Amino acid sequence: MTSKIINKLVFIGLLTSSTFAMAAEQNEVIIDAGRQQAQLQSNIGIFEQNVVIIHGNRKINADRLEVHRRAELGTNKQLLVATGSPAIFSERQPDGNLLEAKANEIRYDVAKGTLVISGDAEINQTGQKINAQVITYDIEKQLISAERSDQEDSRVRTILVPVDDKKSKKDEKAQEEGNNS
Repeated sequence: MTSKIINKLVFIGLLTSSTFAMAAEQNEVIIDAGRQQAQLQSNIGIFEQNVVIIHGNRKINADRLEVHRRAELGTNKQLLVATGSPAIFSERQPDGNLLEAKANEIRYDVAKGTLVISGDAEINQTGQKINAQVITYDIEKQLISAERSDQEDSRVRTILVPVDDKKSKKDEKAQEEGNNS
Protein backbone atom coordinates (compact mmCIF):
# COMPACT_ATOMS: atom_id res chain seq x y z
CA MET A 1 0.00 0.00 0.00
CA THR A 2 2.82 2.39 0.90
CA SER A 3 4.61 1.73 -2.40
CA LYS A 4 1.42 2.62 -4.33
CA ILE A 5 1.22 5.94 -2.49
CA ILE A 6 4.91 6.63 -3.14
CA ASN A 7 4.48 5.78 -6.83
CA LYS A 8 1.51 8.16 -7.10
CA LEU A 9 3.46 10.93 -5.36
CA VAL A 10 6.43 10.42 -7.70
CA PHE A 11 4.10 10.47 -10.72
CA ILE A 12 2.42 13.70 -9.50
CA GLY A 13 5.86 15.21 -8.88
CA LEU A 14 6.98 14.35 -12.41
CA LEU A 15 3.80 15.85 -13.89
CA THR A 16 4.23 19.02 -11.86
CA SER A 17 7.90 19.45 -12.79
CA SER A 18 7.21 18.90 -16.50
CA THR A 19 4.34 21.42 -16.32
CA PHE A 20 6.65 24.00 -14.72
CA ALA A 21 9.31 23.26 -17.35
CA MET A 22 6.76 23.81 -20.13
CA ALA A 23 5.61 27.07 -18.51
CA ALA A 24 9.21 28.27 -18.20
CA GLU A 25 9.80 27.34 -21.83
CA GLN A 26 6.73 29.37 -22.88
CA ASN A 27 8.10 32.43 -21.01
CA GLU A 28 11.57 32.04 -22.51
CA VAL A 29 12.40 34.45 -25.32
CA ILE A 30 15.25 33.36 -27.63
CA ILE A 31 17.00 35.99 -29.77
CA ASP A 32 19.53 35.28 -32.52
CA ALA A 33 21.28 38.14 -34.31
CA GLY A 34 24.48 39.09 -36.12
CA ARG A 35 25.28 41.76 -33.55
CA GLN A 36 24.19 42.70 -30.01
CA GLN A 37 24.70 45.80 -27.88
CA ALA A 38 23.43 46.64 -24.41
CA GLN A 39 22.71 50.02 -22.87
CA LEU A 40 23.15 48.97 -19.26
CA GLN A 41 21.89 52.15 -17.56
CA SER A 42 18.65 52.25 -19.54
CA ASN A 43 18.25 48.43 -19.56
CA ILE A 44 17.86 48.21 -23.35
CA GLY A 45 19.33 45.48 -25.52
CA ILE A 46 19.84 46.23 -29.21
CA PHE A 47 20.11 43.43 -31.76
CA GLU A 48 20.92 43.92 -35.44
CA GLN A 49 21.62 41.97 -38.63
CA ASN A 50 19.11 39.26 -39.48
CA VAL A 51 17.37 39.14 -36.09
CA VAL A 52 15.22 36.11 -35.24
CA ILE A 53 13.09 36.08 -32.06
CA ILE A 54 11.34 32.93 -30.85
CA HIS A 55 8.79 32.91 -28.03
CA GLY A 56 6.85 29.65 -27.78
CA ASN A 57 4.99 29.15 -31.08
CA ARG A 58 5.68 32.77 -32.12
CA LYS A 59 8.50 34.02 -34.30
CA ILE A 60 9.63 37.49 -35.39
CA ASN A 61 12.14 38.23 -38.14
CA ALA A 62 13.55 41.77 -38.25
CA ASP A 63 16.47 43.93 -39.30
CA ARG A 64 16.73 45.49 -35.83
CA LEU A 65 15.31 44.74 -32.39
CA GLU A 66 15.22 46.72 -29.17
CA VAL A 67 14.43 44.82 -25.97
CA HIS A 68 13.25 47.07 -23.17
CA ARG A 69 13.36 45.51 -19.69
CA ARG A 70 11.79 47.62 -16.97
CA ALA A 71 9.97 46.80 -13.74
CA GLU A 72 6.94 48.92 -14.74
CA LEU A 73 6.33 46.66 -17.77
CA GLY A 74 5.02 43.80 -15.59
CA THR A 75 6.12 40.29 -14.68
CA ASN A 76 7.73 39.33 -17.97
CA LYS A 77 9.14 42.87 -18.17
CA GLN A 78 9.92 42.76 -21.88
CA LEU A 79 8.79 45.05 -24.64
CA LEU A 80 10.21 43.98 -27.99
CA VAL A 81 10.33 46.63 -30.71
CA ALA A 82 11.26 45.04 -34.05
CA THR A 83 11.82 47.08 -37.20
CA GLY A 84 12.51 46.03 -40.75
CA SER A 85 11.51 46.33 -44.32
CA PRO A 86 9.33 44.62 -43.34
CA ALA A 87 9.56 43.03 -39.90
CA ILE A 88 7.57 39.77 -39.89
CA PHE A 89 5.65 38.10 -37.05
CA SER A 90 4.28 34.56 -37.36
CA GLU A 91 2.32 32.39 -34.95
CA ARG A 92 0.99 28.86 -35.29
CA GLN A 93 -2.66 28.98 -34.19
CA PRO A 94 -4.32 26.24 -32.10
CA ASP A 95 -6.16 25.02 -35.22
CA GLY A 96 -2.83 24.56 -37.04
CA ASN A 97 -3.19 27.60 -39.31
CA LEU A 98 -0.39 30.15 -39.55
CA LEU A 99 -1.08 33.79 -38.71
CA GLU A 100 1.47 36.13 -40.26
CA ALA A 101 1.83 39.89 -39.77
CA LYS A 102 4.28 42.27 -41.37
CA ALA A 103 4.99 45.97 -41.03
CA ASN A 104 7.75 48.53 -40.69
CA GLU A 105 7.50 48.23 -36.90
CA ILE A 106 6.25 45.46 -34.61
CA ARG A 107 5.82 46.13 -30.88
CA TYR A 108 5.38 42.92 -28.90
CA ASP A 109 4.50 43.43 -25.24
CA VAL A 110 5.28 40.03 -23.74
CA ALA A 111 3.60 40.78 -20.38
CA LYS A 112 0.34 42.06 -21.91
CA GLY A 113 0.32 39.58 -24.79
CA THR A 114 -0.29 42.30 -27.37
CA LEU A 115 1.19 43.00 -30.75
CA VAL A 116 1.00 46.42 -32.39
CA ILE A 117 2.15 46.49 -36.00
CA SER A 118 2.45 49.82 -37.76
CA GLY A 119 3.60 51.32 -41.04
CA ASP A 120 2.24 49.44 -44.08
CA ALA A 121 0.78 46.89 -41.67
CA GLU A 122 -0.66 43.65 -43.00
CA ILE A 123 -2.02 40.61 -41.19
CA ASN A 124 -2.78 37.40 -43.06
CA GLN A 125 -4.37 34.12 -42.00
CA THR A 126 -5.49 31.40 -44.41
CA GLY A 127 -5.61 33.90 -47.27
CA GLN A 128 -7.71 36.45 -45.35
CA LYS A 129 -5.81 39.78 -45.31
CA ILE A 130 -6.16 43.05 -43.47
CA ASN A 131 -4.10 46.07 -44.54
CA ALA A 132 -4.00 49.25 -42.44
CA GLN A 133 -1.64 51.83 -41.03
CA VAL A 134 -1.87 50.30 -37.52
CA ILE A 135 -3.12 46.85 -36.52
CA THR A 136 -3.38 45.70 -32.90
CA TYR A 137 -3.55 41.98 -32.11
CA ASP A 138 -4.48 40.73 -28.63
CA ILE A 139 -2.85 37.30 -28.68
CA GLU A 140 -4.74 35.90 -25.68
CA LYS A 141 -8.19 36.95 -26.92
CA GLN A 142 -7.25 36.49 -30.60
CA LEU A 143 -8.76 39.91 -31.27
CA ILE A 144 -7.60 42.07 -34.20
CA SER A 145 -8.25 45.82 -34.44
CA ALA A 146 -7.18 47.89 -37.47
CA GLU A 147 -7.00 51.67 -37.94
CA ARG A 148 -6.41 53.90 -40.91
CA SER A 149 -3.86 56.69 -40.87
CA ASP A 150 -4.74 60.37 -40.49
CA GLN A 151 -4.59 60.80 -44.27
CA GLU A 152 -8.07 61.14 -45.76
CA ASP A 153 -7.49 58.71 -48.61
CA SER A 154 -6.11 56.03 -46.32
CA ARG A 155 -8.53 53.23 -45.43
CA VAL A 156 -8.52 49.83 -43.76
CA ARG A 157 -8.78 47.13 -46.39
CA THR A 158 -9.89 43.54 -45.74
CA ILE A 159 -9.73 40.81 -48.36
CA LEU A 160 -11.83 37.73 -47.68
CA VAL A 161 -11.07 34.59 -49.64
CA PRO A 162 -13.78 31.91 -49.89
CA VAL A 163 -12.80 28.74 -48.06
CA ASP A 164 -13.14 25.54 -50.08
CA ASP A 165 -15.23 23.26 -47.82
CA LYS A 166 -13.92 20.08 -49.47
CA LYS A 167 -10.32 21.18 -49.03
CA SER A 168 -10.81 22.30 -45.40
CA LYS A 169 -12.51 18.98 -44.51
CA LYS A 170 -9.63 17.10 -46.16
CA ASP A 171 -7.13 19.25 -44.18
CA GLU A 172 -9.02 18.59 -40.92
CA LYS A 173 -9.02 14.84 -41.59
CA ALA A 174 -5.29 14.86 -42.39
CA GLN A 175 -4.60 16.86 -39.21
CA GLU A 176 -6.62 14.38 -37.11
CA GLU A 177 -4.75 11.44 -38.65
CA GLY A 178 -1.45 13.20 -37.92
CA ASN A 179 -2.46 13.73 -34.27
CA ASN A 180 -3.44 10.06 -33.91
CA SER A 181 -0.11 8.73 -35.12
